[in-house]
Amino acid sequence: MTEALNHGQLVEILSSLGYFSVFLLITLENLGLPLPGETVLVGAAIYAGQTHQLDIILIVLAAASGGVFGGTIGFWLGRLFGPKLTEKYGPCIGLTPRRIVLGEYLFKKWGGLIIFFGRFVALLRVLAAILAGLNHFDPMRFFIFNAAGALLWSIIFGCAGYFFGSGIHQIAGPVGWVILIVVMIGGFFIYRYLKQNEARLTREAEQASSTV
Repeated sequence: MTEALNHGQLVEILSSLGYFSVFLLITLENLGLPLPGETVLVGAAIYAGQTHQLDIILIVLAAASGGVFGGTIGFWLGRLFGPKLTEKYGPCIGLTPRRIVLGEYLFKKWGGLIIFFGRFVALLRVLAAILAGLNHFDPMRFFIFNAAGALLWSIIFGCAGYFFGSGIHQIAGPVGWVILIVVMIGGFFIYRYLKQNEARLTREAEQASSTV
């Protein structure tokens, strides 16, 4: 993924398009294009710190805006087209109507945390927004969690690149692996919990759905 945009190309784009390039690249990454969001943001922050041609605050705001905009598009794509695709292809991957109801129930309970913390995991940045739309998550709640996560993500990676410079790349790799391992372990235990309690949770979901 990092090969999709090298340092020289990023500098050239930043020098010609400035803040808009950060906004555009982050937006496209949030829509699923193979662009390294962290690398773009950190690279822009390093560029700002070394050349002083861009302001770090505006870079952070541009990145956060791109995350919010891209996430919002993903949300509405999931909302508009997700149900039809799920109805057509869901049974092929085990998504029965009862499991779809369960998914909506769980996302309404825990979706905010998934949206917020999903900002810090590349694949989840894309999936969380689409799943939120698919599972009929409240649009205003989605906007709040999505915006908060995008802003915090932009502040952390933007400030890290700006203040630590190119040295940030020496720790970014190990930190990324730690995050990935934590997510995989967490995902395993969540899957195990859902598998063991699927019947009970499905009953709760159906009861909640019938009272709406």
